[in-house]
Amino acid sequence: MASMKNMSRRARIATGGAVLAAVAAGTFGTVSASATAPAAAPAAATANVKGKGTSITQTTTHLTLDSATKAAEAALDAAKKENQKVSVAVVDRNGNTILTLRGDGAGPQSYEAAEKKAFTAVSWNAPTSELAKRLESAPTLKDIPGTLFLAGGAPVTANNAPIAGIGVAGAPSGDLDEKFAQAGAATLR
Repeated sequence: MASMKNMSRRARIATGGAVLAAVAAGTFGTVSASATAPAAAPAAATANVKGKGTSITQTTTHLTLDSATKAAEAALDAAKKENQKVSVAVVDRNGNTILTLRGDGAGPQSYEAAEKKAFTAVSWNAPTSELAKRLESAPTLKDIPGTLFLAGGAPVTANNAPIAGIGVAGAPSGDLDEKFAQAGAATLR
């Protein structure tokens, strides 16, 4: 048989493909053979997952997209009633953005600021206006990535646990932003 160095590029590719196909066929055969293992094997695996009588999983509550949309729209409507041009963001318990609405005429900075305020509110389960006050005693809090310690973020809770955060940005004051965020959160209570 010719050595790999003496084979053409096309021949090397074809040989490599044949080797991969043989390995895949062998793996499939192995998987197929192990698929016929006795039924007792899954029970043993389940016993190992449960551990020593403690659960290794946790059930959490998550905000639905419909609920997040209703809350964001309520916040945006509250701002419109006061002729304010804002952006609204809703994040889940883990700080992942569910949705962001940029109101007509809202400034370009408001989009990202709303997301950061929502993230900050859910992270500490507190309105961002309260968290901003904490900077006096702990100024390095502001250095945590993704946070914004300005008024305008409101947490959303269920069973005394945070499940989402609503952030509003773009009004001339953080107090107004937070008022609109609270209006959005109120639709979920």
